[in-house]
Amino acid sequence: MSTPTARRRVLLAAPRGYCAGVARAVTVVEKALELYGAPVYVRHEIVHNKYVVKSLEHRGAVFVDEATEVPEGATVILSAHGVAPGVHEEAAARRLTTIDATCPLVTKVHKEALRFAREDYDILLIGHAGHEEVIGTSGQAPDHITVVDGPDDAATVEVRDPEKVAWLSQTTLSVDETTATVAALRARFPHLLSPPGDDICYATQNRQAAVKRLGADADLVLVVGSRNSSNSVRLVEVALDAGAGAARLVDTAEDIDEGWLTGVRTVGVTSGASVPDLLVDGVLDRLATYGFTRIDVVRAAEEHQLFALPRNLVPRTTGPPPPDAPA
Repeated sequence: MSTPTARRRVLLAAPRGYCAGVARAVTVVEKALELYGAPVYVRHEIVHNKYVVKSLEHRGAVFVDEATEVPEGATVILSAHGVAPGVHEEAAARRLTTIDATCPLVTKVHKEALRFAREDYDILLIGHAGHEEVIGTSGQAPDHITVVDGPDDAATVEVRDPEKVAWLSQTTLSVDETTATVAALRARFPHLLSPPGDDICYATQNRQAAVKRLGADADLVLVVGSRNSSNSVRLVEVALDAGAGAARLVDTAEDIDEGWLTGVRTVGVTSGASVPDLLVDGVLDRLATYGFTRIDVVRAAEEHQLFALPRNLVPRTTGPPPPDAPA
């Protein structure tokens, strides 16, 4: 028997959706298309969201796997996830105009890796092997970095000197799982050195905190995001750990199966950090057709972070000519 529609409600997580790094990366592609015209080449998906990538393709962005696929002398944008130094070298060899859209919080991790490597530490990078961000960070100091993919890996990883070990992490991980992995590493390496600040980005932490608040009260949590989005997948896991009856990842409202709503009174809704608001609006509209018309916002934090665009996308401004300058 279905739940009476009058009792149906949506718990809408806040914050959700675009973080400052994603907003910056998408704007980078849009500005480059304005300045240089189409096509503008982008190495890998600028952010991990199908809708965003398709929208930018429609405007003239061409996504490639490697810089070597970009015609010599063309413009290439490097994705928000960051790259290894060798990618910059490939781009320079092909005389490409390079625009780096790496999230500044990922760049922060790169700098930490380089500093620990200069001091000859073994660096244990907590993250998912094969993820673009992990590949880019590992490439900063490949002789010093070992990827640790969760607490199980922590039990077997080997280092040269147990007294010279540091850890870093991918920016989009589950906070709780990362804490567990660090604890497992510290149990083996008591002198383990931590990064100077949190590597998991503020947006990932805030979105997970919001999902925890609504998860225990939701019969079903819908996370809007693509399957290759690490932070979106983590939100599904966090929702389940928080007590949600079920949790589903959907790219758009069209992915919602009405059968999921049988017997459901409360639906939690959130979105990954690479998801535009209009996709969440579509999910809310679809839920409204099933009687979920009441929306209660569950707020975990306020966000006001903004990141400046790369310098080569900011128009140069000039002051007035000197008094004796020719008109």
